Amino acid sequence: MANIKSSEKRIILSRKAAARNKAARSLMKTNIKKFDAAAQSGDQAAAESAHRLAVKTVDRAATNGLIHKNKAARRKSALAKQLNAVGQ
Repeated sequence: MANIKSSEKRIILSRKAAARNKAARSLMKTNIKKFDAAAQSGDQAAAESAHRLAVKTVDRAATNGLIHKNKAARRKSALAKQLNAVGQ
């Protein structure tokens, strides 16, 4: 542990931020997996609602700096392709 008070505070704050980032990243992955499951089942309505939620969380992750904006665009494109395949 650090000896300087400001260093102790930075450690505490960085741990809080890491926990917050981990939770947000986990939520994003969970929503993508839920969309994958809905798309695999073939249910168009469930896939569309899950897609909407997955895209929303990917956008939020990119806005907060958890993932790069190009990675977010790539993920959203892949999700849209998968959604379009469900309708066929």
